Amino acid sequence: MNLPKDPIMLLSVVNTQLRDNYPSLAELAAAYMTTEDSITTVLATVDYHYDEEQNQFI
Repeated sequence: MNLPKDPIMLLSVVNTQLRDNYPSLAELAAAYMTTEDSITTVLATVDYHYDEEQNQFI
């Protein structure tokens, strides 16, 4: 499965995957063969930022 390009759809998929399957953004990025930066850059455009303690974008 590829990650969505749309920031809001990406937010939904990433937060769900972080909650259910991955203990960190680094592991999620590796599983999807992408980089943490590519995810965080897209989500920053809609003012969401990764919170490591909560393991989600808020």
